[in-house]
Amino acid sequence: MNYFFKKNGPLISTYFIIAIVFWLIFLIIIPQLYMLDLSFRPNLPPLLRGGPDDVHTLVHYKHFIFGSETSEDAYNYVDIGVFFNTIITAIIVTILNLCFCYPIAFYMAKVAKPNSARLLIVALIIPFWINELLRSFALRILFAGEGVINNILISIGFIDTGINFIAMDIALYTGLTYAYILLMIFPLYNAIESLDTNQLEAAKDLGSSTFRTHWRIVIPHAKAGIASGCTMVFMLTAGALATPVVLSSPNTYWFTQLIYQWFNMNDNWSRGSAYSILLLSVSVVFVLLMMRIFKVKIGEIVR
Repeated sequence: MNYFFKKNGPLISTYFIIAIVFWLIFLIIIPQLYMLDLSFRPNLPPLLRGGPDDVHTLVHYKHFIFGSETSEDAYNYVDIGVFFNTIITAIIVTILNLCFCYPIAFYMAKVAKPNSARLLIVALIIPFWINELLRSFALRILFAGEGVINNILISIGFIDTGINFIAMDIALYTGLTYAYILLMIFPLYNAIESLDTNQLEAAKDLGSSTFRTHWRIVIPHAKAGIASGCTMVFMLTAGALATPVVLSSPNTYWFTQLIYQWFNMNDNWSRGSAYSILLLSVSVVFVLLMMRIFKVKIGEIVR
């Protein structure tokens, strides 16, 4: 702490501490605690809140598992199915993002010249100046039944009729992978850039193959960046709303859409809070899993 004050000065250091404490307490901790408490309370009219009926209950979590009392099904197959479909899709998108971004990050960090790396970084950043919703609609135009991709494929004779990329969820996977690509590339780039190039040259001189060099040297060194990128991509993908609404097929439903409906359309903030806590819990478990797999501490992930 003394080093922090000496390095930044008393005024700047005090400002940083106040800003961080305010951000943590009022923008993260208090809203999450309020949502957690709300998830255990019944959905009551404003006049009845705080009364004898306003007690803690598990009714909203029971609804997620068993559905409404009038339902003939033993379990709430719809909501449970949407929940697991969202989590599985988020995991697949995270893996796709990692496989796609790792070569790019390695190229920028160890292969490209400084000027080329800067140009590539700028080229990656510029498309994200556009709003995520607009990017999603642009991808929908590309993947539509009469969209750009189908028109090109038909014009060159590759296909006779248009492919329904949206119904096959190809557009959804592409949109989600593209939406958070920077959150995977930059942690990987920062981690790989810190690797001593002499280690790569020594491995090459000793006859190590490219795959073995990456598996034994680069990936272990970049494990903190991999864990950080996977964590951010998974959480944001699972919590996405705009991209799934625009690019998903009519048969594909996203868990955040259920949360949105409970909050805004059904005016049931308690149930919306319960569903949000379920999604948050999975995200926390995923972070812990990444820490366990890559054997890193939380400080290395958020660095």
